Amino acid sequence: MSRKRDKMSLTFEMPVILGAEKFIAELRRQTDVQLVSRQSMLATFYDSFDWRLYASGVSAVFVRTKQSSSFQLMSLENSVLIAGSELTDVPRFVKQFKSEKIRIALNPILEMRALLPVCTSGYQTYQLNVLNKDQKTVLRIVIEEYEQLSNRVFLHPIKGYEKSAEQVTEILTTQFGLIENDKPILLAALELQGRTPLDYSSKLTINLAPEMTSDVAAKLIFSHLLKTIKANEQGVIADTDSEFLHDFRVAVRRTRSGLSQFKDVLPEKINAHFADFFSWLGQITGPTRDLDVYLLNFDRYKSSLPISIREDINPLYEFILAKKIKAQHELAIKLRSEKYSASLIEWETYLNEPGHLKPVPLNANMTIKELANLKIWKNYKRVLHKGSAITPLSSAETLHDLRKTCKKMRYLIEFFQSLYQDNQMTLLIKKLKELQEVLGDFQDYEVQESSLKKFSTEMLSQSIPVNTFLAMGVLIQNLDSHKCRARKQFESRFEAFKSTEKQLALKELFNNQRHERFV
Repeated sequence: MSRKRDKMSLTFEMPVILGAEKFIAELRRQTDVQLVSRQSMLATFYDSFDWRLYASGVSAVFVRTKQSSSFQLMSLENSVLIAGSELTDVPRFVKQFKSEKIRIALNPILEMRALLPVCTSGYQTYQLNVLNKDQKTVLRIVIEEYEQLSNRVFLHPIKGYEKSAEQVTEILTTQFGLIENDKPILLAALELQGRTPLDYSSKLTINLAPEMTSDVAAKLIFSHLLKTIKANEQGVIADTDSEFLHDFRVAVRRTRSGLSQFKDVLPEKINAHFADFFSWLGQITGPTRDLDVYLLNFDRYKSSLPISIREDINPLYEFILAKKIKAQHELAIKLRSEKYSASLIEWETYLNEPGHLKPVPLNANMTIKELANLKIWKNYKRVLHKGSAITPLSSAETLHDLRKTCKKMRYLIEFFQSLYQDNQMTLLIKKLKELQEVLGDFQDYEVQESSLKKFSTEMLSQSIPVNTFLAMGVLIQNLDSHKCRARKQFESRFEAFKSTEKQLALKELFNNQRHERFV
């Protein structure tokens, strides 16, 4: 694992039956080989919960021997070393690494996510030199002999002696039966543990058949969202990183939105009962997430201030962190409660039940494509109606209400995207995202501005330096300026969104006239 491979290096898989020592003994009969070193090693691979490193073509491994330990970032494609550093423990977050090279390499990929161990492999490594008649090293060989995985042989040619590498390659392939295999050992180690890279993603990818009945499709959508909730549950309770709660809340919001859209698809009592439960989940997770956002944005807050007062804002971080720790503790208790676990089991049991019982809800037998057309078109018209009513004098609450309507429409498109050709939805999604972005910015700046004013009042009872309040005042002014800028951008973004109706012939696409009889 500590190798720095060049583009000319060759990787071979060694049959388990051969073994490293037998291989070396056999190789010595063919060429002059010198054993340079042998040592035991333990490699632990790391990634974020959502596989951000793997998705970016990067492997992170912590290699330990009796003498030392190091953390290495390598390319998954060719195992070339990107950055490395000697250390005794792997930090959880990027900013905790002392090595600037590692921070620079990791930060754009991991951002706020924690590094977590995904698998561990023990092995013996053998370093060999192949010598010529003059006892000069003409080729370097590394053998990795694993406890449970196929062994690997790596040839590292030396410039000017490429012929030797060709000769040894011929020996390995024809006489030893080795085959080239540059598949990362990470994949083999994961396979051994029954894991697959990218086995978790927060993205909603659901393949629905157009002729599927709406009740069956609804259960499929809710089951997918439940899987995401359960996958993030323990990370939320342990506060592993802020994205666990983010993904958890998004799945909860999508579920709540789905329940509101499928009122005539699921039984009325079922819908009402679980609408209350998921509303409760949204409420209990809100305070912790809001405080997470303030902490995540703190560096940006700080850098927006004049240099002369930047450090004065630091007590605000400690104040927010203390509130977050308390809110997190209260949240963890609620997520360990009987109410949470029993309700989730009850929801899962319902989703796994076959078919619906009579009486059948009004739209349960409607095909999902018909329902998708009806619901997306209806929500699109609702966005247009609410957006067109907004004027420069409209209250902030009207923009917030439009934002919630846009979010519902966005969730519908995510639920049903597989029912449409990509080119049919791409522009609509793009313009909707742009509208959501400006509405979200406006809402976020307003909430943050209001929260900072509230924090100021709460902090008055503490021994907080006066300069901190002055710095917070400047920060509130900055947020207000950003809010006003976002408000001015609304009209142009809304007009761009509104134009998609004619550009994409949405009325024909969603074919709503055929379904006027449905509620």
